[in-house]
Amino acid sequence: MWDFMISNLWMTNIAAWLFFHLAISILCLMIPQSYFLKSDGFRLYAWEQSGNIWQKLFRVKKWKNVLVDGASVFRIGYGKKKLHGNKRDDLMLFAAETRRAELTHWLSILPAPLFFLWNPFWAGCLMIAYALVFNFPFIIVQRYNRGRILAILSPKDSKSKKDITKK
Repeated sequence: MWDFMISNLWMTNIAAWLFFHLAISILCLMIPQSYFLKSDGFRLYAWEQSGNIWQKLFRVKKWKNVLVDGASVFRIGYGKKKLHGNKRDDLMLFAAETRRAELTHWLSILPAPLFFLWNPFWAGCLMIAYALVFNFPFIIVQRYNRGRILAILSPKDSKSKKDITKK
């Protein structure tokens, strides 16, 4: 009986996470691209050093390519595995889509406390840990990539004249 309850609980948790991840992803995809192009939301801070802090702290370049891009899984949205060009508009669009992806992953953390409603305390804590461990790497990669792109787009930055594909 106890084994059945535990396995049923885990199936409920998996189904709930699947629902939340898909629903939040779809809702974020419905937000017009123009919002993310003009948005100052999720701005980068000076301490992030145009994304370089994430490379220094977490060596993002070594592992970012193993993360799954939701656009490739669902075949909708803007793929962020590689640049779609190196013109200013291409880079601005890529930066905007990193904002969308970051918003998606921040919002995907929010349902975690709901898991306390049907789980014992320890499992609710485990669900919060899952939400953080699963989403933070994606958030870090989006901030890292956007920092690099915005540094290239910045007219004050001498790197803006370099071809981003050579980095």
